[in-house]
Amino acid sequence: MLQRTHACGELRIEHASETAHLAGWVNNYRDHGTGLVFIDLRDHTGLTQLVFDKEDVPADVRDEIVEAADKLRAEDVIAVKGVVRKRDGGPNPKLPTGEIELVVEKLEVLAKADTPPFQPGDEQNLPGEELRLRHRYLDLRRPAMQNMLRTRHRVTKVARDFFDTMGFIEVETPNLCRSTPEGARDFLVPSRLQAGEFYALPQSPQLFKQILMVAGADRYMQICRCFRDEDPRADRQAEFSQIDLEMAFVTREDVLNTMEAFARTLWKEVLGVEVPRFPRMTWQEAMDRYGSDRPDLRFGLELVDISDLAAKTDFKVFQQALAKNPDSSGTGGHPSTRDGGVVKAFRVPGGAEKLTRKLTDGYAEFVKQFGAGGAPVTKVTDSGFETGIARFIEPITAELKERLKLEPGDSVIFGADGYNTASKALGELRLKVAKDLDLIEDGHWAFLWVVDFPMFEYDEGDGQSGGRYKALHHPFTAPRDDQVDRFLGADAGDTQTLLGILSDGYDMVCNGSEIGGGSIRIHRRDVQQKVFGLLGLDDAEAEAKFGFLLEALRFGAPPHGGIAFGLDRVVMHLAGTDNIRDVIAFPKTQTGADLMTEAPSSVDEAQLQELHVRSVEPEATASTSPAV
Repeated sequence: MLQRTHACGELRIEHASETAHLAGWVNNYRDHGTGLVFIDLRDHTGLTQLVFDKEDVPADVRDEIVEAADKLRAEDVIAVKGVVRKRDGGPNPKLPTGEIELVVEKLEVLAKADTPPFQPGDEQNLPGEELRLRHRYLDLRRPAMQNMLRTRHRVTKVARDFFDTMGFIEVETPNLCRSTPEGARDFLVPSRLQAGEFYALPQSPQLFKQILMVAGADRYMQICRCFRDEDPRADRQAEFSQIDLEMAFVTREDVLNTMEAFARTLWKEVLGVEVPRFPRMTWQEAMDRYGSDRPDLRFGLELVDISDLAAKTDFKVFQQALAKNPDSSGTGGHPSTRDGGVVKAFRVPGGAEKLTRKLTDGYAEFVKQFGAGGAPVTKVTDSGFETGIARFIEPITAELKERLKLEPGDSVIFGADGYNTASKALGELRLKVAKDLDLIEDGHWAFLWVVDFPMFEYDEGDGQSGGRYKALHHPFTAPRDDQVDRFLGADAGDTQTLLGILSDGYDMVCNGSEIGGGSIRIHRRDVQQKVFGLLGLDDAEAEAKFGFLLEALRFGAPPHGGIAFGLDRVVMHLAGTDNIRDVIAFPKTQTGADLMTEAPSSVDEAQLQELHVRSVEPEATASTSPAV
């Protein structure tokens, strides 16, 4: 076989008159008749135009080569030898190799291809994603997908190089673990050697990396696979990758500074973008101003609490919301943890003209999926408020204009409900309005740290079994140093105190997406045991499920903390896609299926018996193709 001397995207005008060997896939074919054939040859680096011309081929093989070239079709695999020359007929400015062509002197057909279900080189006429996932090997040949794979490789290389210089060591943790409560469902693996026992695939290496800190590893990193049996979404897969990190003898400030430096280095190395220092925002401020703990700061449309002003109106919608909480100022403790009534609003600059009746009617329906009853609106004119709920807010006209900094031509959108519902609904609507009005600037990177999360949230339950505390981050997140004594001094019935305890958790947010989350961990056994107790684990159950961790904490655990970056989400941002399946070589569909290998699949009875497992599911009938 001819050995490549160059890749298909490498040749330039300075290579003219040189002999080159290329190999790749036939991207397209053009027969100009009279013994002249043009073929674009493609590999992962790009395209080169090949010329098969009887006048330029050695006489002894002239007919043989041109005849063979005439039989080539899309996706055939070939190798060629030829001479580089200036492109006849002028350059092709769309191609980096557009100034040259290769006049072929020797052709080897390495593999013939059947007619493919779609052409990988034709980005303009791609079929639906389901067909592409069934033939993923063809989909991955596309230049855009090749770029995804190489971007992902670049990210992991930068990560390993950066953390190596910072003294981190890469340690592999097990993929066969014990099942633990909290978080998503586990994927279970039956044990052949221990009948009736199961491993679980790791949702994260959380406990192992903490134990590595107890073991003196000091600084750990790993690019690892994680598994969560939950429904996939556009930015989430059941099987995913993390850049996982942990540091001993550190404070929150140490972790944030190190991880921010990594993110800034990554954006510089991969995109050439200088990202400024990240602002910091408390969780409460993020919820108050943006209705989200991962706010998108690329545009304004900030939420403003107008509960005190709304209380001065007779508008029934406002009054019903505020009746949920006699303290309508929204300042009594943490309204977010007790869902007190609130009225919020945000200004849409120029919205009087841009927001059509059709759009605003749609917004009222949009917020209902988040539990809100609607999204009242009004417009600002030179003479005051008009349309929508204008007449209901007449008593607060001047104050509302001042608080929201309204100008003629603006619109105002309101939300009135419990704090959580109103904040969530308006936060999601804020994003939709920004997209509808094209307020998000391309190429703008808005990073921030969200800090000071509550330790717990409270699930009221179904009204029969009673409520329970849930960890907002995870059960191993430590309370902030200044909150430890208050935490240890509160009993389970002191809900108001416990819901006001702030954790040492933190999230890195980029353009409204959480790309990394972590915390300072609990390194004291007494604190960890109390957290387990509040989450409903008695001493015996905590020992049964987490005894190895509690035992490790008895023997001297250093203060430690870390973070996990969602590798897939990071690559999504850097590669400019909003579909996580684009950045994973072999992803699953939204039903968890691999369309190429047809996994999951049934197994024969002998395998089940060997694993001491019996299926109780009736034999499945033929089903339609899984949704992607």
